[in-house]
Amino acid sequence: MAAPSERIAMRARRWLRLATAVLCGAFLVALTLVTVADVIGRYLLSSPLPGAAEYTEILLMAIVFMGLPAVCLDDGHISVDLLTASLKGMAAKVQLNLGRLLVSVVLGLVSWQLWKHGAQLESYNEVTVYLRAPLGPFARATAVIAGISAIITFVMAVLRLPKSDGGGV
Repeated sequence: MAAPSERIAMRARRWLRLATAVLCGAFLVALTLVTVADVIGRYLLSSPLPGAAEYTEILLMAIVFMGLPAVCLDDGHISVDLLTASLKGMAAKVQLNLGRLLVSVVLGLVSWQLWKHGAQLESYNEVTVYLRAPLGPFARATAVIAGISAIITFVMAVLRLPKSDGGGV
C-alpha cells in the first residue's frame, strides 16, 4: 500500500504528464498546420507561407522542450543497462535515485547556461530573420522548462518515487 504522500505525488505525476502531452499535441497540430499551409501555398498557389521555416523552428523547439518534463516524469531518459539490468531490490532503487540526482544536476546546468544564453541574445537584440521575433525570450523559456524538469527529477529522487510505468496518460 502506497503512503499518502506517494499517492499524491503519483497523482501529480499523472496530471503533469497529461498537461505536457496536451501541450505537445497542440504544438504538433500547429506544426502540421504550418507545414500543410506552406506546402499548399508553395505548390498549388505559388505563394509559400511567409516565415514558415521560422514558425517550424520555433514549434519544434517548443515540442522538444515541452516534452522534456514528460520524459523526466516517466524516467524516460536514454540509459545503457549493461551493468544495471541485473540490479534488483534496494540496489535498483539506489541506482534509480542516484541517476535521477545526476539528471537533475545536468538539467540544472543546462537551465543555467540557457538562461545566460538568453540574456546574451537579449543584450544583442537578436531576432529571427523573417518574423523579427526576439530570440532571448525563447532561450529564457527553454531555460525555465529545463529548470522545472530539473526540479521534477530532483523531487522524484528525494521522495524516492517508484519508477514510472512509462506512460498511460
